[in-house]
Amino acid sequence: MGNMILFALLVGLASALVLIPFSNGENYGRKVKSLLLIAAVVLLTLGTFGFYYLFNLDRNFSSLWPFAILITLGGTIFAAGKEKMIKGSLFVLTLLLGGYFLIAFLFNAEEKYESAKMAEKMEISTFDEKETPASVPPQFARNKMKKAFGQVPNTSYYELGELQIQKVDGEYVYIAPVEFSGFFKWWNGKSTPGYFTISATDSSANPKFKKSDMIYTPSSYFNKNIERHIRMQYPESIFYGGTQLEIDNEGKPYYIRTFGEFISARNGFKVTGVVVIDPKSGDTKLYALGDVPEFIDGAVSPEAVSLQNSYYGNYIHGFWNSLFGKKDVKLPSDEGTEAQVSPIFDENGEMYYFTDFTSPKEGVDSMLGYSLTNSRTGKATFYTGNLEESYMDSEGAMQIIEKKFIEKKWHGEMPILYNFYGEASWLTPVLDSNGFLQNYFIVSAANPEISVYGNTPNEALRKYKTALQHGGGTVDGSSKAEEKQASGAVLRVYKEKTGDFTIVSILLDNKKNYIITSETNPLAIYLKEGDQVKLTYMDTGETFLPVKELVIQGLE
Repeated sequence: MGNMILFALLVGLASALVLIPFSNGENYGRKVKSLLLIAAVVLLTLGTFGFYYLFNLDRNFSSLWPFAILITLGGTIFAAGKEKMIKGSLFVLTLLLGGYFLIAFLFNAEEKYESAKMAEKMEISTFDEKETPASVPPQFARNKMKKAFGQVPNTSYYELGELQIQKVDGEYVYIAPVEFSGFFKWWNGKSTPGYFTISATDSSANPKFKKSDMIYTPSSYFNKNIERHIRMQYPESIFYGGTQLEIDNEGKPYYIRTFGEFISARNGFKVTGVVVIDPKSGDTKLYALGDVPEFIDGAVSPEAVSLQNSYYGNYIHGFWNSLFGKKDVKLPSDEGTEAQVSPIFDENGEMYYFTDFTSPKEGVDSMLGYSLTNSRTGKATFYTGNLEESYMDSEGAMQIIEKKFIEKKWHGEMPILYNFYGEASWLTPVLDSNGFLQNYFIVSAANPEISVYGNTPNEALRKYKTALQHGGGTVDGSSKAEEKQASGAVLRVYKEKTGDFTIVSILLDNKKNYIITSETNPLAIYLKEGDQVKLTYMDTGETFLPVKELVIQGLE
């Protein structure tokens, strides 16, 4: 607070000296001038303090340029003679400075592009079938948390805060803080009681409320407001994006916020680090991106990533090209779940922000590539996809889902592009009008006529493998699973007709389940209980293991 008072006092004093005339002796006596000067210092100091406290701006002197233009203009109007010329010159200088700040975006587009430049690759690696390929959509997780809000003490004081996905103690979970529902609730409550967690991979899991008192929160007021508290500690830092809640492996909550620097002239933004705050004690600490604590997954805010994507897609040939020629311009989609990007985790448990890019031409749903940005380091990779094929973008995938379930009025959320069996494919959770999860939908990005849906991601994936075979695709060599053999007696058989082919599910006496299609083995339709079989299958870890070859004793 002391830093802010000193800043406001310096601004008030300097502004008063410029605003109050000293050479116009005919109109003002010395005593009157002194009183005017004191009054101006007091009023301008209070005004500056109130403005910066209310809007929580950084307290760099460069942030004063609009204020400086108004003060020097007023000083020029009130002054006379040589003083008028001096203050007029100051006005012109501040006007030029303000103009520079206002038009900086016209000239720093190349710097923005260079700051956001990504490494380029063709395609992401093939998805490992042993992993769960999709997360629970955040809207569904949030609905579940709301229904469990009765676990919170003094429920009427609070409401559910923003969701944040994170890996905690090896598990992928959504976290949402409990926030104050208004000023008087904060005044009476003083602190929030804790936060909710729910699995981000198991749609059947229920939310859990964790008790942990938090005093400095986004919904607190005055100096207890978390963003104002951060600003008081770091008055000159440049922040971008809101605060996010992160949990360490012991369950202790921390708020984090991304900071960085302007590209030039208070325009543009480049991430350099993160500030971490203990919401109970208010203790704060700055970390460079390379030194971020291990438990923090989202050091780079989704807002900052979305901004970098915009720089990379729009400014490849400068600012004017982004408006007129639009050569090589690609627009990041707005289908993401957090600030137009979607957080996902790779096989190593590292979090990335996913974004697909589309053409600036209206009515075109062709994807021009997609990016993955590491949420801890900010390093990004742009994937062009197979240039010989035209990929459908996320908006196109969402439109297919809406048309597929038009009567039920279901919609997709959080479309993510995967490499399933060598095929670029959109996997999207499907929700009803109330925000409850209904199924998982997979559609080929290159061949939209190939699509399936299932109650779980893995069920949809099994159906998708069969659909790719029927659609003329191939899954050979695209799986990381080990090829194995098995033999034994058939205990149960289930056959399901799908188009021109039949899917055969088999339970052997080894108590394992297998699945095969008559397209790859036509004799599978004759399989019956009691048959002795030998089969070659892929050990994917799924409940039903995909069979590559089947030999039925007596039908060789």
